[in-house]
Amino acid sequence: MPAQPRPDSTATVGSTYRVQVRPGFDLDTTAALADWLADLGVTHLYTAPLLTATPGSAHGYDVVDHRATNPELGGEAGRQRLVRALRAAGLGLVVDIVPNHAGVAQPAANPAWWDVLRRGRASTYADWFDIDWERGRLLLPVLADSPDAVDDLKLVDGELRYHEHRFPVADGTGDGSPREVHDRQHYQLVSWRRGDTELTYRRFFAVSDLAGLRVEDPAVFDATHAEVLRWVAAGEVDGIRVDHPDGLRDPAGYLARLRAAAPHAWLVVEKILEYGEELPDWPVDGTTGYDALAAVCGLFVDGRAEGDFTALDARLTGHHTSWQDLTHATKLAAATRLLAAELGRLAALAPDLDRDATRAALAELAACFPVYRGYPPHGARHLAAARAEAGRRRPDLTATLDAVTALLRRPEHELAARFPQLTGAVMAKGVEDTAYYRWSRFVALNEVGGSPAHFGVPPAEFHRFAAARQVRWPAGMTTLSTHDTKRGEDVRARLAVLAELPARWAEQVGDWTARVPLADPAFAHLVWQTAVGAWPIERERLHAYVEKAAREASVSTSWADPDPTFERDLHALVDRMYDDPQLHAEITGFVDAVTPAGWSNALGQKLVQLAMPGVPDTYQGTELWENSLVDPDNRRPVDFAVRRELLARLDAGWQPAVAADGAAKLLVVSRTLRLRRDHPELFDGYRPVAAHGPAAAHVVAFDRGGAVAVATRLPVGLARDGGWRDTRLSMPGNSVTDVFTGQVYSGSELLLHDLLDTYPVALLAPTAVLAPTAVLAPTALLAPTDPAEAAA
Repeated sequence: MPAQPRPDSTATVGSTYRVQVRPGFDLDTTAALADWLADLGVTHLYTAPLLTATPGSAHGYDVVDHRATNPELGGEAGRQRLVRALRAAGLGLVVDIVPNHAGVAQPAANPAWWDVLRRGRASTYADWFDIDWERGRLLLPVLADSPDAVDDLKLVDGELRYHEHRFPVADGTGDGSPREVHDRQHYQLVSWRRGDTELTYRRFFAVSDLAGLRVEDPAVFDATHAEVLRWVAAGEVDGIRVDHPDGLRDPAGYLARLRAAAPHAWLVVEKILEYGEELPDWPVDGTTGYDALAAVCGLFVDGRAEGDFTALDARLTGHHTSWQDLTHATKLAAATRLLAAELGRLAALAPDLDRDATRAALAELAACFPVYRGYPPHGARHLAAARAEAGRRRPDLTATLDAVTALLRRPEHELAARFPQLTGAVMAKGVEDTAYYRWSRFVALNEVGGSPAHFGVPPAEFHRFAAARQVRWPAGMTTLSTHDTKRGEDVRARLAVLAELPARWAEQVGDWTARVPLADPAFAHLVWQTAVGAWPIERERLHAYVEKAAREASVSTSWADPDPTFERDLHALVDRMYDDPQLHAEITGFVDAVTPAGWSNALGQKLVQLAMPGVPDTYQGTELWENSLVDPDNRRPVDFAVRRELLARLDAGWQPAVAADGAAKLLVVSRTLRLRRDHPELFDGYRPVAAHGPAAAHVVAFDRGGAVAVATRLPVGLARDGGWRDTRLSMPGNSVTDVFTGQVYSGSELLLHDLLDTYPVALLAPTAVLAPTAVLAPTALLAPTDPAEAAA
């Protein structure tokens, strides 16, 4: 059944381009991109959060003042200049908002938090934050892990200072030594290590610098949303991306309130769905596209290689790893260690039960919960599944599990309201931020919204997914890369090639790991896959990545307790890749061999994502080849001057070779986005297009209602089996034009050998519709102008 609220959403958002607006790339710099974005073909700029964030914030998700545009980005005047620039270019604006939490790393920067620290429960803002006041003073985990760290406090200008940290002093409490003054405050400074175990306020996951907001309170909602809603009411914002709704106490109620306040806005939510999970019938236009990412990327992975990679993983690690058991262990650890403070707060909500047994039961249920969190009415099904699995794993907890589950089934009970906030955090920290770095069987699948145990997506499954999306969520976002993805889209596209070469990869990585061993063989496999997927990558970037990834995995080292010996060996492995001439040559040679097929996958998945049902997003810089890894690597500066120059050459008639600095990808992105913008009527439906012949399994094609997208899949196997031969695509018989090459075709069947001779992808549109448009470069100028590219 279609979601109910979307008929009231009248903002037309055809496509978006995500820009990481930040200090150093502010609103005026972003405004200067307006003409470029219009030329590219997008309809809306999509920005990182714009409200005032912690000074120096590189991302903006740590809002400290909801009343104003971030002065470090240019303030209100800069925002107005951006709006004018977008309007002049015919573009709209989509903004990112953060309802779940606020930044508290620098208390003095957050007026509401500062007032709470100063006045305690008497503060006007005491109810803004999700604080457990019944437990006494507000604990702030900022001190060094030393019993006498509090002695380093100083009194300066009527404030308490701890190194660079500033804290307010309540009226009438400022006399005496710094320690005496501290002991009179509404807050207590404690060791940073106590943040995970004794915290008295809800956080974003395990980040103590981000304090949870109580937007379920209408007054808090109004205060924290007034400025953004003012922009919407003024017609300056067409769409809103809602960050992390799973952290909220009542996501459905929050979204209903937001929809009522912005009835005509395009609303998408950063809701991560597990494999097969449906988005609740919320008053939104869809998700931010991780479900589409998983389906599209899986389409280019050969599922037949699963057994080979499972065997390789066992051979490299010396044991068989069960994804189900691994994720249970990492989720249980997240619940009982990283989120122990939250777990304890929940256990206290069942005072009639044994506290330790209740903690254990809640942790087990969270570890067994099959999705991020349950929502009525489907939440009951997920809770039942968690209870059954928890009982299987912990039969000794049967009585407590039954008692706790009974409370969780009562929607009016406080435990039932808060438990879903825990399960989402447990899933995110246990799976995305831990298990994805431990289970290295095939890391192209270890992506936000993905299912590493689900090896590849057959075309028939993808078509079912896309057709259902067209019916239910036609205006949801689609994406391939975001600031939160674990690796860039083209890195995944190249890694997908390994699934077509399992024996060759097993031999190669087996040789490398034997010659340059690492104490953690599973993590070593992740490192080698990462190097091959991103090569050539600057040495310092790979060093930064492997250190972060190893600490996230928390096996041989961790953020809390780094192991210098393991990390030294890990960095030595990376250095060996660059300093050992033979090893460096072998990596380069292997990458050179798989890169052409990786380019084919990259173009294919990009076309599918841009053309499929939904509103396609292009993450900054990904219109060319890009080999980004996890943040902050994927937030690096983008060279827009190069992109402008290449697009101008394309518009002048240049037809690049696939290997030409990513220009072929820019061609695919710009022509697809322009066609969608200029002829939305060609993208109003969804129908699979059948291929017939010996290589039919290597093509995926669909008709969106006039525009037909065609992409090559599994290119290594295609070449090995003799190419397209006489494989044909069924067509309606009208004259169509490939918008990438300008070639015109007619007839009821098209030979794929002809259609995909220049590029591994094609986008066909009715020739009669295209004739008056400027989507294509002039046909007479389509021959390559660079002799070297012509030879390539």
